[in-house]
Amino acid sequence: MKKIVYIAASLLLCLTVFSCSKEDIGGTATESMAGDWYVICDAVDENGQVVEEDFNEGYFHILTYNTAENVPTKLYVDDEENMLGLKVVATADMNAMTFSTPDTLDVECGYASYVNGRAIVTNGKIIKNGGHQKNGSVADSISFYVEYSMDKLAANYDYKKYHFHGIRYSGLVEND
Repeated sequence: MKKIVYIAASLLLCLTVFSCSKEDIGGTATESMAGDWYVICDAVDENGQVVEEDFNEGYFHILTYNTAENVPTKLYVDDEENMLGLKVVATADMNAMTFSTPDTLDVECGYASYVNGRAIVTNGKIIKNGGHQKNGSVADSISFYVEYSMDKLAANYDYKKYHFHGIRYSGLVEND
């Protein structure tokens, strides 16, 4: 009888151990390019030369994230209304780590008193380990240009577009 109880207990223990194994859940299609970024924005001329450095007066957050379609060719670029209300779906190349908008896209939420109409995102690039945090640790970097079809600020101050550039946000106070 003891033998039967021992065997039954051993089988139950084995079943419990194997049934508790964790299932590995995969990431999104744009996981390598998605993130929270800490960027600055420069106003630049047609050739990308800086006309006004640090246009927004300091670092701010932007996001890149997966679309609901979960495909590797589409990526949201969203400044969370920290700059000029940019929120567009860009075409992404996961191998080259690049992104841009095909032609022009309507700005989903913008500051109509300054910009409206359409936004063009060009030369978007994420470089793995391409930047450094304030504490010296290595971080991914991001860079892209945005041009609005109707931009009163650009027309008044003699620049053409905006250059967003920075690093992946670490969340550490020492890097803010």
